[in-house]
Amino acid sequence: MTGERCLVGLIGAGIGTSMSPALHEREADRQQVRYLYQIIDLDTRGLAAGDVGELLAAARRLGFRGLNITHPCKQEVVEYLDELAPEAAELGAVNTVVFDGGRAIGHNTDRYGFFAGLARALPGLVPRHVVQLGAGGAGLAVASALVAAGTRRLTVADLDAGRARRLAEAMAGHQGVIVETVPPEEARERLAEADGLVNATPIGMEGHPGSPIPAGYLRPDLWVADVIYRPLETELLRAARQKGCRVADGGGMVVYQAAASFRLFTGRQADEDRMFSDFRELAGDGRHG
Repeated sequence: MTGERCLVGLIGAGIGTSMSPALHEREADRQQVRYLYQIIDLDTRGLAAGDVGELLAAARRLGFRGLNITHPCKQEVVEYLDELAPEAAELGAVNTVVFDGGRAIGHNTDRYGFFAGLARALPGLVPRHVVQLGAGGAGLAVASALVAAGTRRLTVADLDAGRARRLAEAMAGHQGVIVETVPPEEARERLAEADGLVNATPIGMEGHPGSPIPAGYLRPDLWVADVIYRPLETELLRAARQKGCRVADGGGMVVYQAAASFRLFTGRQADEDRMFSDFRELAGDGRHG
């Protein structure tokens, strides 16, 4: 693609401080690709998740190569696509759309992002029983990654019970895995039996302060992961560190899913280590995104 233009973007709510533009554009510069990454923030444009179809159509008309999709549109966008790659079809959620030959093809790079990020942060980890908070688009990818990493019991809690059930149904095709859904208030009790906790909700993100689990339910032998990277150290992770838990922040997931999306947009392999260094530099001291 040297010398060619590549116009891509990100659709989501409250994404003005996203690091995705810098991560993609820095890697493109190193590979001598002319690359522009445009933020399309629903909040600043007065739009809702249901408007993602119109935005998708407009991007296609305007010559975008593709789009990243984030909260709250990862599931809503599916109905507007012409085709789903296998991993996106399995999860029913899309975070990357590629326009190819007039067709809009949905992919999911979140699963790879979380899997690779968890392995980097907690090498050698084999999750057995995990309590997962959140069953939305990111939650689906996280659950699938956990199962691939060896989880045999997954307890899922979400404010939307129907969404939690749909996640359990999506995981039903994996043999040897027990998935149970519980109300959020019961999740903390299940932690006593678990070896890991993953937050896949917006709680702790910029604009959504707080922790999804009171610190009193954490213990030193529990590992804790968060998909949030703005800020990089959430209230949950801060409490977990203080308790002596092994932790994985959201930085790995955002870097590895970005690298996979870059490959889909450009056909070029991204250098994940360099992108990880970029992320740490952009995040400053490594605790704030």
